[in-house]
Amino acid sequence: MAFGVRAFFVPRIVPTGLAAAGVAVLAALAATALPAAARPVTVLAPELPPMMSADGTGREAGIITETLAACGHEAHFKVVPFGRHWNDYRDSVQGSAQVGGQTGGQVDAVSTVPAGMEMPGARSAPYILYQNGASVLKSSGLAVQSLADLAGKRVITFSGAPDVLPGLRAAIPSFGDFRERADQMVHSNLLFAGRVDAVLADGLIFAEYNRQLQEKAKAAGGLPFDPAQPVQFTAIFPPTAYSMVFRDEQLRADFDRCLAEMKGKGRLDAIDREWVGRYSATVGDRYLSQR
Repeated sequence: MAFGVRAFFVPRIVPTGLAAAGVAVLAALAATALPAAARPVTVLAPELPPMMSADGTGREAGIITETLAACGHEAHFKVVPFGRHWNDYRDSVQGSAQVGGQTGGQVDAVSTVPAGMEMPGARSAPYILYQNGASVLKSSGLAVQSLADLAGKRVITFSGAPDVLPGLRAAIPSFGDFRERADQMVHSNLLFAGRVDAVLADGLIFAEYNRQLQEKAKAAGGLPFDPAQPVQFTAIFPPTAYSMVFRDEQLRADFDRCLAEMKGKGRLDAIDREWVGRYSATVGDRYLSQR
């Protein structure tokens, strides 16, 4: 969106120096009040279906796309493996600084940044909540209400989880085995194969990889394990809030403003209901139930 700045006629009785100063002040105020000019916004994002798929669609992709569109901007996603999105963004910012601020090929923002993570740029208000929890096979008989219930068990989670999930780092020594894997398809593989007892991850992401395994089993005529085994997801962690980080402060301001407008209209809740409903067979009413 482009807005013009109204010209002000200054009477001749105003001294030239004061007139110039007044115009400068007005120009500065106008520059800070106006939104960033409409343009494509390149966002580094982690591949975490159904939050963010490789083609730039999903629950999280939809929130970012609609929010930027409400401000007149167009989102373009660069989707990479989870964890790499943070490193690639830092490298982009650092590389731009080393070449004197040149912007060719740079990214404008990075998504899915947890609270407390240092990241160069302007941090937005939280725009999405993930609901991490514990998923087990129902046939195991495990009733997991807290991390203490996993003492002696084989546990797998996503890379960096000890820095995100409250209490996890302290609980790791109590587990019989503990692994971190960035590829969350591996989590479902190992659970259904009986090689781990519990998966600690977001319920929708876990459910989507289970769905993909079931489709793969149909296409391949079967797998060495049954990916349709009933599972139990329990939200043993509070929801995890994620923010965007923008290189441009004005883009961040635009995003926050339009995000607040979408929240006020109930659009974010509608997006959440749509996506949670798709995986209700796995997460039931336990996804964001503490919200």
